[in-house]
Amino acid sequence: MASKKKITPRQGSLNKVRDKSGQVKENKYTAKDIYVLEGLDPVRKRPGMYIGSTGVDGLHHLIWEVVDNSLDEAMAGYAKNIAVMFLPNHQVRVVDDGRGIPVEKHKQTKKSALETVMTTLHAGGKFGGESYKISGGLHGVGISVVNALSKYLKAEICRDGYMWVQEYKKGDPSSK
Repeated sequence: MASKKKITPRQGSLNKVRDKSGQVKENKYTAKDIYVLEGLDPVRKRPGMYIGSTGVDGLHHLIWEVVDNSLDEAMAGYAKNIAVMFLPNHQVRVVDDGRGIPVEKHKQTKKSALETVMTTLHAGGKFGGESYKISGGLHGVGISVVNALSKYLKAEICRDGYMWVQEYKKGDPSSK
């Protein structure tokens, strides 16, 4: 906790201020006024911080985030094919033949690695280690930002002879 020291009023902030109409009001800024956004809430509250705009350019940015993940797999030598399909109802599908997001349980979150990267900012394989020497995108926030700002997202991961599927609605898992 911060230490406390008595100061004179001239050193401190103003306790009373005038609003636009000239009325005097008290400065009531307290700890109750501090909000802590968790999970993907910061993205939903301020999407422009993550994708630049909430218009067409922001939509393009979201699509490129997913494509960048496929390109990272290709540049690392793990994918040869990438397909981007524009579907009805403003949906986009991105498919590659890369390794796929890991699906086993993540040690720290106790959720699948897939759910972890889809629902947690700053979770991904691009922060260290040997998985990616070159990468584009937002480096660990991209796919979770896409998920947070999507009405619906379906992840299909092919690994070890199985297809793993998880669906999300507005960033939250809607299937296990």
